[in-house]
Formats: sequence, structure tokens, C-alpha cells
Amino acid sequence: MSRRLAPLTLNSSQQQQIGQWLAAHGTPQQVALRCRIVLATAEGQSETAVARQLGTNRKTVTLWRTRFAEHGLEGLWQIGPGRGRKPTYGPEKVKAIVDATLQTKPSGMTHWSCRLMAKAQGVSKSTVSNIWRSHQVKPHRGKRFKLSRDPRFLEKLTDVVGLYLNPPHQAMVICVDEKSQIQALDRTQPGLPLKKGRCGTMTHDAVCCLGDPAGAGRGTVL
Repeated sequence: MSRRLAPLTLNSSQQQQIGQWLAAHGTPQQVALRCRIVLATAEGQSETAVARQLGTNRKTVTLWRTRFAEHGLEGLWQIGPGRGRKPTYGPEKVKAIVDATLQTKPSGMTHWSCRLMAKAQGVSKSTVSNIWRSHQVKPHRGKRFKLSRDPRFLEKLTDVVGLYLNPPHQAMVICVDEKSQIQALDRTQPGLPLKKGRCGTMTHDAVCCLGDPAGAGRGTVL
């Protein structure tokens, strides 16, 4: 024989809230099922009938009927202790990866990649990517800056930009850029290091020696 549960009593505000959750597209399916269990139980249906109607088992009906009676509407969103996927790595490993990313560099390179860090820390590259994303760490990104002390900087900048936007009649504008395949590592000003939520910074120009091929280019101080 099917055992009947004592019917729940829902007030108008609770019924309205459950109806809104069921109508909302963003409500998780597991929460929607719990809401339907509560509504069916409030009508006085047996737990076996409710389970058959909603395609679940009787223990689930009993669980959420009891949870609602004890905690109300908030109980429908609660996750029991010990449920859910356990983290693969503890906070010590996460801290080690973040500290290594911010405070060290791989040999012969300017920044860490997911694969290099994963190999160094003995984890998967997806784990490194997830940790970087959660801590807003982006070692592959950098911001370049240069603050000019020239009192006529704005005037000169306007003239240069004006050549591109409105060149003289029958004139040719030629831009000479730095030589390709040359990476300047000695900057004119010290940059700010990488940290959480901030990219590493460096000036756009470099200090080079006379005769150095890297010196033949825009933004180079000789």
C-alpha cells in the first residue's frame, strides 16, 4: 500500500514564488523538480503517486518534502554536505601555481604558457588555464607605455597624425618601423611586474648601442 504524507501547507507568497521559479528559464532542473514535488505533496498526493508522476523515486519525494518542511523555500536550493564534485587539487597547489606564474619566468622565455606551467607543476594544462582564469592572471598579455616629457608633444603628435589623415596633394607618407625579428629586452624605463588582475607593463622603446641592428627603427634611443 502506498503511504500518504501529511499534506504541506503553502501560503500565497510561497505558491507565487514556486510558480515563478518553474516559469523561469534559468531555474536549474533539479530545483524545478523539487518545486514540483512540493506542489504535488501540498495537494495531498501519496509519495508513491508523486514519484510515479514526476519520474523519480519515493525516497527523493520524502527527502524534499521533509527539507521544505524544515527550511522552507530556501531549502529547495540547498546542497547537502559532501555533495558535488571534489576539487582535484588543494589550495596549496593552487597557490604554488599562482605564485610561480607571478614571481618566476621559464628559462629563456619572457612568460609562462599553460603547457610549460603544467609540465613544471605536474598538472594538466586545463587545470592551469582554469586557475589562471579564476585568479584573473594573464601572463601572455602585456601593456606598453611611454610618457613623453616634450612640452611640444601634443603639437608634434597632431602634425604626425595629420599627415596620415590629410596628406598633402601628390605627397607620399613613409613610416619607418623597427626591424622585424628583433626583440628588445632593455627598456628605457623599468616595467611593472605581472600581478593578479593586472598585465605586465613595459615601455614601447628600448636602449640599444650604435651599430646594433635593433637601433634602426622608430622608438629607439641611441
